[in-house]
Amino acid sequence: MIPAPEVSARPTAPGAVFDWLDEAAELRARAGLTRTLRSRPAEDPVLDLASNDYLGLTHHPVVTGAAAEAARRWGGGSTGSRLVTGTTALHTELEAELADFYGVEAALVFSSGYAANLAALTALTDPDTLIVSDAYNHASLIDGCRLSRSRVHRAAHASPEAVATALAERAQPRALVVSDTVFSVDGNAAPIAGLSAAARAHGAALLVDDAHGLGVLGPGGRGAPAAVGLTGAPDVVATATLSKSLGSQGGVVFGPQRVIRHLVETARTFIFDTGLAPAAVGAALGALRLLRAEPQRAERAREVARTLAAELTTAGLRASDPDAAVVSVRAAGPEQAVAWRDACRDAGLAVGCFRPPSVPDGYSRLRLTARADLTQQQITQAVRTLVRTRPQA
Repeated sequence: MIPAPEVSARPTAPGAVFDWLDEAAELRARAGLTRTLRSRPAEDPVLDLASNDYLGLTHHPVVTGAAAEAARRWGGGSTGSRLVTGTTALHTELEAELADFYGVEAALVFSSGYAANLAALTALTDPDTLIVSDAYNHASLIDGCRLSRSRVHRAAHASPEAVATALAERAQPRALVVSDTVFSVDGNAAPIAGLSAAARAHGAALLVDDAHGLGVLGPGGRGAPAAVGLTGAPDVVATATLSKSLGSQGGVVFGPQRVIRHLVETARTFIFDTGLAPAAVGAALGALRLLRAEPQRAERAREVARTLAAELTTAGLRASDPDAAVVSVRAAGPEQAVAWRDACRDAGLAVGCFRPPSVPDGYSRLRLTARADLTQQQITQAVRTLVRTRPQA
């Protein structure tokens, strides 16, 4: 029998308890996975294709004006959790208008899209539930699955057939199918209609994260469910963020009234979290009203994405075929992706950089946001910059 290693009776220096963090950082550096924060100025001169500002509304005077007015009227913060003092009349107004726009009975606003996903997954499941989750789902959905106490089946990417098989073989009395509507790495859309059909055939509910679909897909940007005729379906719940197309911050859950009531009474990230700040609520409300008045912004975002992808492909780069407003370009590896991103930045173009573990298939990419307010001249500038700065193989 191998003896257990001896444990020193005397503690080491206090700072030594975190020595393992230095070793972990060194391993990440060797793998090309070091991540750093980069501060940007308020007036950044670079062409921005890195943000999630799909409709170009973050700096729109209607949106910033609504944010400022909300802060002046309601204060800098919501002052408490939503069930105590954190629900203002402005929150209620936003939720009513969001539900009406999305075509559902009710909506519930959270402090972030991450919190909204955790709430939906943990409150709508239990140990008697099987969760069937797409293999490429966002980290917030994955974390919600982990916290749910349910059995989780990781289904093949974008495969209603794999979902149907998992549901047919389940032993649990309840089941929930979970998927992004638009996957944030390549910008491809999930087969929502097929997933819904599979779920209904086996008595399961469907939960979709429409973070990259709201404001871009569907009539006037009403989202992915609206695009496939599932608006207001009684067995479908959707989540989204207010920080992408609506140019603000926060998250939202859409669904039947009884689902929203259940979240209010049981979701921990709602009950124990401070309510969304009034400025963010005001900004989201201003952006939503602007989108309703200018629905063509949604189609313009998709048009820019298609044009960008076509020109990148013509230039010899490996660009994804976008279904919404995200376009990605393959890089040879994580180090090359980082170098390419940095070279683009130096040349006046901001792009995103996705590396493992953010990309489930292991391929590093640059991620480009096709904003509705981009001009053809800016698209051409972006393509030329990407071609000129591409690392040599």
